[in-house]
Amino acid sequence: MSTVPNPRVGVAAIVKNRAGQFLVGRRLGAHGAGKWQFAGGHLEFGESPQECAVRETLEETGLAVTPLGILSVTNDFFKAENKHYITFCVLCRTDDDSKEPENLEPHKCEGWYWKDWSFVKGTAARGPDAEDGFFLPIVNMTRQLDNPPWVALDAGDRA
Repeated sequence: MSTVPNPRVGVAAIVKNRAGQFLVGRRLGAHGAGKWQFAGGHLEFGESPQECAVRETLEETGLAVTPLGILSVTNDFFKAENKHYITFCVLCRTDDDSKEPENLEPHKCEGWYWKDWSFVKGTAARGPDAEDGFFLPIVNMTRQLDNPPWVALDAGDRA
């Protein structure tokens, strides 16, 4: 019996420190290998996106974070891998800026680095197929942030 693949729910933790930098790493092993990413993973049963962002950041980097809210929700179809995700991008701040991230899952990530938003935006702007680009959900998130849907709305669009 063949089964139809179902979309999965992913969470990206957009972790910002008080210096205004964002925590990014480079993926290893899984789909998107070689791409820049934020901490994150799969939403577990009964878990909120915010809880997932806190858990995944701690598991992957050893950093405790506080979620500030959902920044974006993206629809991410990885055609070559036949994978489909709905990704919650959760903005978080570090709880202790004196603590540096650790690479607690070296089989999944090359390492963690603090980068300015200009790095995130510029690298993501090259698109998901760029050799040194960002993972598709982050590309889609930055596109949403550049073109929020409510900007095009005007009084004539009301039902």
